[in-house]
Amino acid sequence: TPGMHQIEKKALNRYLNKTADITMSGVDVIVWLIDGFSWHEYDEKILSKLGNVGLPVILAVNKVDKVKNKEDMLAFLQQAQQRFPFQAILPISALKNTHLDELENCILETFSESELIYPEDQVTDRSMRFMAAEIVREKLTRRLGDELPYALTVEIERYEELKNITKIYAVIWVERSTQKNIVIGKQGEMLKKIGTDARLDIEKLIEQKVYLQCWVKVKKGWSNNERALQSLGFSDRE
Repeated sequence: TPGMHQIEKKALNRYLNKTADITMSGVDVIVWLIDGFSWHEYDEKILSKLGNVGLPVILAVNKVDKVKNKEDMLAFLQQAQQRFPFQAILPISALKNTHLDELENCILETFSESELIYPEDQVTDRSMRFMAAEIVREKLTRRLGDELPYALTVEIERYEELKNITKIYAVIWVERSTQKNIVIGKQGEMLKKIGTDARLDIEKLIEQKVYLQCWVKVKKGWSNNERALQSLGFSDRE
């Protein structure tokens, strides 16, 4: 999920929180990812939500690589166990790939075998058009997440499946011209890198050559406009 937003000033924040709430009702296990080894007031609200869901919850505490005092870390983990009956508590580092295998095993242990819902070779129930937008957005977040965490979204204007190539025309929407400049970068270098990253991943997914064209456009205040969110496809992502 997109996670829980503590501040719900904008329509986008409220939408993402609603998406997280809806998603929690249709899963087998919840992995709660937190940064750092300290509790905050909003964490207690999330714990209350998790308690009402009635599902196994795994607590993954990220950035263990930044911890200098291991005793403080152990004290936090013990405190966490007292706060909630977690299925497991794992200190991890996504950056250093620490304990990620253990996290995967903990998740798999909560699953029970059942008949296939989808064919074995089907990787998603979403359209390739949707997946293309998500891949472009992922590359934007990886390249610019610290500068533009939620100030952008991606809309696929055209998706053409031809015999030997798939042509995709994507618009990256931002809220201000300064954000547009950041996405494009000096002499267009940032946008070129993002486009290349996305194109290579899309080619792997659809196993075909891809032509990807990206534009950056400004739509002022889109993240706080319900109608704008719907026009950009957010109503279809619940």
